[in-house]
Amino acid sequence: MRIQWHGHSCFEVTTEGYTVVFDPYEDGKVPGCGPLRLAADAVFCSHEHGDHNARGLVKLSGRDCPLKIETIASFHDDKKGALRGPNAIHILHGEGMRLVHLGDLGHELTGSALDAVKGADALLIPVGGYYTIDAATAKKVADATVARVVIPMHYRLGKMGFDVIGTLDRFTRLCDDVRTYEGDTLELRADTPAQTAVLTYGK
Repeated sequence: MRIQWHGHSCFEVTTEGYTVVFDPYEDGKVPGCGPLRLAADAVFCSHEHGDHNARGLVKLSGRDCPLKIETIASFHDDKKGALRGPNAIHILHGEGMRLVHLGDLGHELTGSALDAVKGADALLIPVGGYYTIDAATAKKVADATVARVVIPMHYRLGKMGFDVIGTLDRFTRLCDDVRTYEGDTLELRADTPAQTAVLTYGK
């Protein structure tokens, strides 16, 4: 399973010969992130904010995408959506593995939502706070899910990211298994060791 990070919360995942894009952002919506022009078999958005719902920037192949994608309802804040509305968690199944994209999750996971994502092979998790869960809550969520590979997203680093959200190091200093990749892509395999995988945007 090939996982490529396009900055912010946008990922391109290729598995079993099909490509899925999660949370593409509109041009100019995310500081430090360049325009997206992607091609895929399917696109999924966690919610309808411009930094997550640019479906029109993903050229779809027209092929049926038989990959199993589950959607779990959640919220963009810790007030049951009263502040920022709903958020969709997406679970992609491929090659006997499960990848979970948490979107702009704004609260800890409990009950059936937590059960649905437990034991994920890859967990794409927001860590920047303000609009989403912050670093400390993200660590709690990651630990609760017992995910094998945790990939942080939706944070500020250098010129990338909103001024009001936290920096990557606020999350990584809570983790003792951090591996930083030189590029923006991770090849996830059944034998990939447990880790917090930091991908590098734009490389």
